[in-house]
Amino acid sequence: MGRTLILVPVFNEEATLPRVLLEVRQAAPDADVLVVDDGSTDRSPHILAGRRDIRVIRHDENLGYGQSLITGFTEGIAGGCDVIVTIDCDEQHEPQRIPAFRDAVGRTDIVSGSRYLDPSVPGDPAPHDRMQLNREFTALLRAVTGYEITDAWCGFKAYRVEGLRRLHLTEPSYGMPLQVWVQSAFHRLTVAELPVARIYKNPERQFWGGLDDMETRRAYYMRVLEEEVKRWLPDRLPLLKAAAR
Repeated sequence: MGRTLILVPVFNEEATLPRVLLEVRQAAPDADVLVVDDGSTDRSPHILAGRRDIRVIRHDENLGYGQSLITGFTEGIAGGCDVIVTIDCDEQHEPQRIPAFRDAVGRTDIVSGSRYLDPSVPGDPAPHDRMQLNREFTALLRAVTGYEITDAWCGFKAYRVEGLRRLHLTEPSYGMPLQVWVQSAFHRLTVAELPVARIYKNPERQFWGGLDDMETRRAYYMRVLEEEVKRWLPDRLPLLKAAAR
């Protein structure tokens, strides 16, 4: 499998950060761990400063969830990693699942967690707006990319760097995964899903950058998706428009 990097984006995660890092280390003791601190203003930087078993890159200001992943991808690619696993730090992902993602990515370019793939997996009820937008944009992505995905937004993923390095990711906010899906289809990367539990520790958690309003978020996501399709899969733009009606 080669070298694995566990990439953990962090923004004001002081309450969950120590436990998540402990569980990540237990699940993947042989992997490198990189935390991208996206300008945290709580005690997260202090907690990270006390760790010698991980690497930390800090943004001087909050640049966005997507930019945190892009920063980590760039570092992992430059550092010669073979696999990058992304996992959020809010305890909504289960670090003990990391080995399953590492094993699965040996057979495909991107392995994405899905909270909706297996109905038998127990889970919390999803907040209505998140479930609705996930359903809508998953359907749009299926129509445009041909990937039979069931969850467009899960941040628990494993990437083979060989495929990841072909992507040109630029979106700093929450719409960055839309770039991943469209560009992966353009480059004909292989994609698979693994079922994961649906965990909502803090269903009232805010979206940053003025995206708390559902309609604002929908319009933003659609703008990102349309731009990506126009750039990478222009012949499929009519499919997108038809599916969005």
